[in-house]
Amino acid sequence: MTEASGLRIGVIGAGGRGGLARHAHMPEQGVRVVAGSDTNPAALDQFRSVYGPDAFVTDDYRELLARDDLQAVFVTTPDFLHEEHAVAALKAGKHVYLEKPMAITIEGCDRILRAARSQGCKLYLGHNMRHMSVIIKMRDIIRGGHIGEVKAGWCRHFVSYGGDAFFKDWHAERARSTGLLLQKGAHDIDILHWLCGGYSRRVTALGGLTLYDQIADRHAPSERGNSSWQLQNWPPLSLVGLNPVIDVEDISMMLMHLDNGVFASYQQCHYTPDAWRNYTIIGTQGRVENFGDTPGRCVVRVWHRRTGYNPYGDEQYFIPPTTGSHGGADPRIVAEFVRYVREGGTIATSPVAARYSVAAGCMATRSLREGGVPMSVPDLDPDLRDHFARDVI
Repeated sequence: MTEASGLRIGVIGAGGRGGLARHAHMPEQGVRVVAGSDTNPAALDQFRSVYGPDAFVTDDYRELLARDDLQAVFVTTPDFLHEEHAVAALKAGKHVYLEKPMAITIEGCDRILRAARSQGCKLYLGHNMRHMSVIIKMRDIIRGGHIGEVKAGWCRHFVSYGGDAFFKDWHAERARSTGLLLQKGAHDIDILHWLCGGYSRRVTALGGLTLYDQIADRHAPSERGNSSWQLQNWPPLSLVGLNPVIDVEDISMMLMHLDNGVFASYQQCHYTPDAWRNYTIIGTQGRVENFGDTPGRCVVRVWHRRTGYNPYGDEQYFIPPTTGSHGGADPRIVAEFVRYVREGGTIATSPVAARYSVAAGCMATRSLREGGVPMSVPDLDPDLRDHFARDVI
């Protein structure tokens, strides 16, 4: 697709995360968001208020996909609909931006990959953390050889808003999310894989539902849960209006053995008072660690000399402020998707990596629910792996 030909985009799941598409709407550059679908009328009203009264809206995504004037779509619906919507979009000949996680099952991911390959369409995964400046800095340090050969990676994820964001709607149900070790952890598993240079081959996990099952105040099954959060919603046991069904874990810990020999771990808690991610990557000549993950309020530190307690490291890299949601990652990832559709070239996100983050999360969740039994992560078909790996940096 040439610059002059223009690009017309639709959005399946216009509400919520569908707002991401606004970064793609650049009429002066020949890129327009012109159609949206959602089952919530309020989301469609908001869509028209952003993109104009002539924007096509519908509550049936199939009507959107039937439009011949669309070349690409964002799929930003709830996780349990990703497989259905992405496969349908690809079979309709549309290039797809698919929000993470790719799907809630390994089989669903592989079906999406097969559809993209058979249709010859571009499939782009919304793992926006690969575009966060703090992660890019850590990646550059590792690739630059500053800590030697990577041998271990750790991630601690503190989710202060977990009770609001994940226990008041469909996220709280296994049938719709598999579990939060997959749904919320897919980002962090992907980044651990990326920073450590491999994919999980063997996993084990422990965890449980330790707090939110104690809250009796639940909204009616016919009501939409209010998953917005405010700092005053504290302490966690004071929350009200939780989802009628809660059967996912609110704390989980997994261990990973990667296919390149690296060992990694991931811990997640949904009732901490603070909210941030902490990555530590250890190599044969040092380690790198982030403190905070919001540009302007975070720092990356490197240790490369033998020492006693040294909280500031041997080198410090303060991440400057930036604009745009998710620390500037959202506008950057959308820009890359638009460029990829129009011009091709290499990309930072990876359908293969997205599949392996889901696969690791699924198998770790199974391990957790079976008492920590180690699980092997199924390999992706080598032909599919090679096909989708060729465009990734």
